[in-house]
Amino acid sequence: MKNYIKHDPWKIIEEGFDMKNHTASESLFSLGNGRFGQRANFEEKYSGKSLQGNYVAGVYYPDKTRVGWWKNGYPEYFAKVLNAPNWIGINVTIEGEELDLAKCKVTDFVRTLNMKEGCLNRKFTAELSSGKQIKVDATRLLSMTDDETAVIKYSVEPLNFTGKIIFSPYIDADVKNEDANYDEKFWDEVGKEVSGNEGYITVATKKTDFHVCTGMKTKLTVNGNEVETNAQSLVKEKYVQTKIEIEARQGQIITLFKFAAITSSMNYPKHDVLSACHAALSRAYSSGFDTMLSQQIAWWESKWEHGDIIVNGDVAAQQGIRFNIYQLNQTYTGEDERLNIGPKGFTGEKYGGSTYWDTEAYCLPFYLATAEENVGKNLLKYRYKQLDKAIENAQKLGFTGGAALYPMVTMNGEECHNEWEITFEEIHRNGAIAFAIYDYIRYTGDKNYLVDFGLEVLIAISRFWAQRVSWSEAKEQYVMLGVTGPNEYENNVNNNWYTSKVATWTLKYTQEAIAYVKETEPTRYTEIIEKTKFDVNKEIKKWKHILDTMYFAYNQELDVFMQQDGFMDKEQILAKDLKPSERPINQNWSWDRILRSVFIKQADVLQGIYLFEDEFDLATIRRNFDFYEPRTVHESSLSPCVHSILASKIGDNKRAYEFYLRTARLDLDDYNNEVHEGCHITSMAGTWMSFVKGFGGMRIKNDKPYFAPNIPEEWESYLFKVNFRGAILEVFVSKNEINIKNLSKKSVPLTVLDKNYTINAEQTLKI
Repeated sequence: MKNYIKHDPWKIIEEGFDMKNHTASESLFSLGNGRFGQRANFEEKYSGKSLQGNYVAGVYYPDKTRVGWWKNGYPEYFAKVLNAPNWIGINVTIEGEELDLAKCKVTDFVRTLNMKEGCLNRKFTAELSSGKQIKVDATRLLSMTDDETAVIKYSVEPLNFTGKIIFSPYIDADVKNEDANYDEKFWDEVGKEVSGNEGYITVATKKTDFHVCTGMKTKLTVNGNEVETNAQSLVKEKYVQTKIEIEARQGQIITLFKFAAITSSMNYPKHDVLSACHAALSRAYSSGFDTMLSQQIAWWESKWEHGDIIVNGDVAAQQGIRFNIYQLNQTYTGEDERLNIGPKGFTGEKYGGSTYWDTEAYCLPFYLATAEENVGKNLLKYRYKQLDKAIENAQKLGFTGGAALYPMVTMNGEECHNEWEITFEEIHRNGAIAFAIYDYIRYTGDKNYLVDFGLEVLIAISRFWAQRVSWSEAKEQYVMLGVTGPNEYENNVNNNWYTSKVATWTLKYTQEAIAYVKETEPTRYTEIIEKTKFDVNKEIKKWKHILDTMYFAYNQELDVFMQQDGFMDKEQILAKDLKPSERPINQNWSWDRILRSVFIKQADVLQGIYLFEDEFDLATIRRNFDFYEPRTVHESSLSPCVHSILASKIGDNKRAYEFYLRTARLDLDDYNNEVHEGCHITSMAGTWMSFVKGFGGMRIKNDKPYFAPNIPEEWESYLFKVNFRGAILEVFVSKNEINIKNLSKKSVPLTVLDKNYTINAEQTLKI
């Protein structure tokens, strides 16, 4: 655990430059705008350790999988969002000496991510080997209002000399992914051009043939006044650069503005990508830095107005939740149904930037409550449009008749995960996608989604579950063999409780969905039955038999659900008994030792109890929580949030707060020593859930918002807002009262602490 980020309610601040923290800071201070994202790499040359990263949404490469041997149905590739051409580069030379923070004395270093305004600033003083000193002030933003553009304002002030400064802004397309399986470079050059202060490079991905054009245009000012420059051009393979020389006087502030644009064949025909980049760059350059910044501030002001969470009395908690909300909003805007949310977003390469079950299980609730309805709907439609591929994935594994297995990892609907125990066995992801359909409809009331899209997906997933279970003659029950649950520290187990639970729930919900569509839209119902070749009597009869006779592991003595068969055969030691030097165990133990241990990576049984809590009384939830949490090492970023919600549910505010702080500051404090690989974007949505569903106690019950708030003793009060079916509700909770304000023009029925109320338009309920 690190603790070098200064606590501040609206900013992420790093004071002092320590090269050991640099790659972690590159992740933490990343910027994005939903269309592309940039790690917080330095503009000037840096010869120290760094993970250079610029990522363009939807542009990927199928990197050939590395395995020792092949298995039937095994994915041929692992899809990766690519490290795209580097647009931020500005080499700086002072009287022949290159500025490189790894080689000079750095003082007064402050790096600041301003979450309120959506920009990154870095200030420092550098002393070169010659003794010359300069002060640098650099600000960067990726436009949220024009998501093809970005700008850098890079100012240099000579402190103790007068002399020549050379700025060399460039675009470098000769880049590679750090995680390339065979150290391959994934880009081919299509074309380039550079003239005066302007340059472009167009490149194409190998195999997938995505075209990306990156453009730059610069201008120079001295003490705020624009000056003419005689830029010299340098062109080489996959690289364009302009060189600007200026005689700088001591105390003058020399500022280079670098405007950038990135366009791709995701949005334009390939032959138009270059012209589109020209147009985007022209828009940015014409607007200028100040206008782009003011537009950025206004965009974020609107976003924070409706989506902020305020904590009074705990700056660490406040900073944590805002950092999570900020990263989520700059990662995914919901405007393009072809895009999804990678576990690292735009902040790193781990997990390839592909889609996981994280989206449905953790991210959807955040976007349902903080964005327009179409944002959550687009996340679901992403899966609907990949249904044919999910059916193909199941066919490769031997399933028939339109059964669908959605991939654990994907970019285009094909499975591309490269670990067999997850690719073939971690099938609970199918249940998360089914539950997301239910969750969306429960929240929005949009039952038409079942009619238009959802029922087809549910039928295909249910067909998979009906074939995936096995009939046990010995038990005279259906069993679920050879699976991996959410706890990936267990592989190839039988009767994982969560997997079986989510499978049977899906079978039940699909029958309800069929009945609803048949009753309300009989014509559409007939279309779906014919399209899917669904044998209503035969298939539903089997589903009901499975529901009536499914086996679930249970321990009568402990009165808890068993994570899987044989769980009690393991040595029952607790996480608190581990030596600190052994944690995290995934970085200190062999995989064999982990698999034989009782330790749980993340919520497994508790994941099911969280999703289906209405089926269990409070005593059951408490017993299972008290049994499984002490055996959990929380080495998945997705673990603390579920535990925080359940701790709030059972009234354990102390543990709820501890888990909340861990999920909220997971990256800021680097709990698992891995933030250098990128931030945990999808778990940040879990942080929001731990706040709103945990402390706020928010649920949807009987088509109404339900709140059962509690407050940690460390806090004075808190406030959050949710968008429910077009109404904005502002919830304020202190030690003594609950105030819920209806900010909309219509009345809202709701339940608070099991009592029903109606809040009229623009009125406040005080309890």
